[in-house]
Amino acid sequence: GTRWDGTQRYVGQKHQARSPGKKGQSLEFYLSWFLWVATLVLLVIFLGILWVKMMGPAHQEGSMENLKLLTVDCEKNTDIYCREKQEEITTTILYELYNYLAIQAGNFECGNPENLESKCIPFSEAKDYIENVTGYSIKKFEDALQWLLDSDQDSGIWLQGKKPSEPVTMVKQVVCLESARPRMGLGCRFHRALYTAVTNLFIFFWSLAFLWGILILLKYYWRKREEQEEAMYEMVQKIIAAVQNHYKEWEQNLERYPYVGILHIRDTLIPPQERRKMKPIWDRAKDFLASNESRIQTELHRVAGEDMLVWRWTQPSYLSDSDH
Repeated sequence: GTRWDGTQRYVGQKHQARSPGKKGQSLEFYLSWFLWVATLVLLVIFLGILWVKMMGPAHQEGSMENLKLLTVDCEKNTDIYCREKQEEITTTILYELYNYLAIQAGNFECGNPENLESKCIPFSEAKDYIENVTGYSIKKFEDALQWLLDSDQDSGIWLQGKKPSEPVTMVKQVVCLESARPRMGLGCRFHRALYTAVTNLFIFFWSLAFLWGILILLKYYWRKREEQEEAMYEMVQKIIAAVQNHYKEWEQNLERYPYVGILHIRDTLIPPQERRKMKPIWDRAKDFLASNESRIQTELHRVAGEDMLVWRWTQPSYLSDSDH
């Protein structure tokens, strides 16, 4: 009855110690499932980036149509002819300016054949271009820009000052003009869309590879942990059997002492060439016996003139009384 109780308690400890392994396997399952789903989502994201990038031209054309429909009021005259004329001048200037800035920004994005320093075209260059193309005076150009600053419509033209972060409210603060929607050829748009998609794909790929690496390391760690747990419990069983057999031999007067040295048990169970590798398992087995096995008692005895830690097999008191 006593040995059965001790064994039952020992099995319970073993079952309790293995429960983290089941949690690890559950985590491994969900992580593997997540990585497979992420791989499929990655393909959808790649195709989505290509679609969004290739849809850019339609949005640009819509902004250009907005410029054609701009309406302004005459500054000093309110008759119909004046309003129509002023509207025509302002719309023409902004329409030509939009096209010019969009083409220049597109060239800058697609290899920069004109060696532009920036997509933001200096105010003087934009002014000279509009004056040459439309023939309107600088005053008309500045009036069109001022209307653009006062308007809350999205024209696709950015007016920037000396510091891009500072807001611009007056024409004299404008340093350069930039298109918000560069006009690029089909080949350039496809190349940029493909580059963006491949770059994002590369980032996602390495992210997934990193997660897969973590999963592989976790699986290796859990497997090694289970192997070490099994090896430790196997060592515990061998130690218990060796100490118990030594005690039985002492009862039969085959051994001189009822206890046996711990190092003697180690040297008996582990070959010399494996002792360094098995040291962690041996140490864990000793700790387990010290805290979970009541049938084995650790004592300090002097053996052959030296103090030595020994193990002694103990029996419950009621069994000892029944023997007398």
